[in-house]
Amino acid sequence: MIATIIFVVFPFAMIYAAVSDIFSMTIANRVSILLIGTFLVVAPFIGLSWSDFGSHLMAFAFVLSITFAMFALGAMGGGDAKLLASTALWMGFSVHLWNYILMSAVAGGVLAILILILRKTSMSVYAGELPVLRTVIDAKGIPYGAALAVGGLFAFPDSPAMVYALNYFAN
Repeated sequence: MIATIIFVVFPFAMIYAAVSDIFSMTIANRVSILLIGTFLVVAPFIGLSWSDFGSHLMAFAFVLSITFAMFALGAMGGGDAKLLASTALWMGFSVHLWNYILMSAVAGGVLAILILILRKTSMSVYAGELPVLRTVIDAKGIPYGAALAVGGLFAFPDSPAMVYALNYFAN
């Protein structure tokens, strides 16, 4: 049951956040709440020691403080900040967190370049026919939730929770 929850909740929450951000330029609080709540429920069952569990909480607190400072400076959206922090909770303060942040940054850079190119080309005139493209072109920012989802889905297979789930199904 726990392994199934791990397999389902994290990937679908990330995909939902990406799609929601692309369509509406918002990430609902319920996505971050679901990620936090689910991790807190499954953590006792996946074999984390108290120090490992503390590492996960520390990663969450650290990333939340940095991302909210960025939000206060106008450099990041609030939904992105909460999603990044709640995903950091799943990764822990380890190489998995840095893989997540690096992959999200690369995906975000590619996404930003593509959107900026799209906004500058004549294709933006034709985007009025497609509501998704119109939302992305008319918005001031970048739907960074999509990049966070790519980074999260890239780093998730090596996270402690997913390693537990894979071992559970392998045995």
